[in-house]
Amino acid sequence: MTILEQCFARPPYSIPAAEREALLLGAFNELTAHHHAHCAPYARIVDGYWGGLRAADSLADLPYLPVSLFKMRRMLSVSDDDIRVTLTSSGTTGQAVSQILVDRESSMLQQKALANSLMHVLGPKRLPMLVIDTDAVFKDPRMMSARGAGVLGQMRFGRDHAFALTPDLRPDIDAVRDFLAKHGDAPFFMFGFTFMVWANLYEQFRDAGLDLSNGVLIHSGGWKKLVEKAVDNQVFRAALKDSFGLIRVHNFYGMVEQIGSIFMEGPDGLLYPPNFSDVIIRNPVTWELAPVGEPGVVQVLSLLPRSYPGHSLLTEDMGVIEAVDAGGDEWMGKGLRILGRVAKAELRGCSDVIAAEAA
Repeated sequence: MTILEQCFARPPYSIPAAEREALLLGAFNELTAHHHAHCAPYARIVDGYWGGLRAADSLADLPYLPVSLFKMRRMLSVSDDDIRVTLTSSGTTGQAVSQILVDRESSMLQQKALANSLMHVLGPKRLPMLVIDTDAVFKDPRMMSARGAGVLGQMRFGRDHAFALTPDLRPDIDAVRDFLAKHGDAPFFMFGFTFMVWANLYEQFRDAGLDLSNGVLIHSGGWKKLVEKAVDNQVFRAALKDSFGLIRVHNFYGMVEQIGSIFMEGPDGLLYPPNFSDVIIRNPVTWELAPVGEPGVVQVLSLLPRSYPGHSLLTEDMGVIEAVDAGGDEWMGKGLRILGRVAKAELRGCSDVIAAEAA
C-alpha cells in the first residue's frame, strides 16, 4: 500500500502532526525527485535556487515554488498528450491567471480526495442540495467562470438540487420553501461562496422564517469583502445560527494550484489539512519556519499533484497555526487560521528570484 493509499484508508483529517511528518516525508521526497526528472523548469529552479536535488530531512526543508509562478510559466511533468484538462484560477479582467495542467491520474486523485473530505462532514450518502447561487452561473456562457466551475464541482456531491437565487440574483423564496418542504426534516447539503452566503442568503432571507437547522453548509472564498463589513467567522456563524438555526457550518481553504486538497474547518473554527497534506508558516522576512502562534506566509503541501510540480507551494496568504492535534480524534494535525492576503512586496524577493531561475 502506497503512502497516499494509507492516507485515504484512514478518516480524512485524523493523522496527528508528528506521525504525519514521519509518514509523508519520504513520499514528498519521491515526488520532488519525480518532478525534477520530468519538468525542466522545475529542475532548473531546484538546481539553481535550492542547491540541487537532495532528500529533505523534514517537510520544512522541501523546495517550494511561489504560487504566482504558475501565472508566469507553463509547468508540466508529463507529456502534452497526457493532459486531460487545464484548470485556471479566478482573476479580474486583465489579470494573469494560473494554468494548472492535469492528467488522468492527478484528476482521479483530486476527485477521490475531494470526495473523502466532503464525506467527512456530509456523511457517506449524497444529500439533497440547496445551492446559494443561481443555475445561470453555469448554464449561461456569459456567466461561466471559476465560480460556475466551483458550483458544478460541488453539485456532484449532492442530489435533487435547488437554487436559492434567480438568474438576476434575486431571492427565489418559492424554490427554497419547496426544497425545505421536501427535504428540510432530514440532513441536507448547502453550498455557496462565503460572500454570497452572507449577502444573498443571510441578508436576503433572514426575515423569511426559514428553518435550516438540518442543513450542513460548506462555504469558501470572499472573506475580504466581509472583513470590510466587519464580519468575521464568529459573526458569520452566529448570524446563521440566530436567523436560521444553522449550526453545522464548515468553511474550507483551498486553491486551484492544489485542487482536491481542502483544509476543512473543524468544530473549533480552525482549518485542518487532510491526511495527505500539511501546512507550514514562514517568517516573511527570513523565510524560516515560524513557531506555533506566530503569523507568517502560508506554505501548503499536497501529495496529489503528479502532472505538475505543485506539491509544495508558497501561497500569497498570511496565516497562523493556532493549535496542533487539538481538534479531537477526527480533527488532528495543525489548526490553521487565515489572516488575509500578504503584501505583494513581502513576496517579491522570493518570487522574483525563483522566477528568474525558471527563465
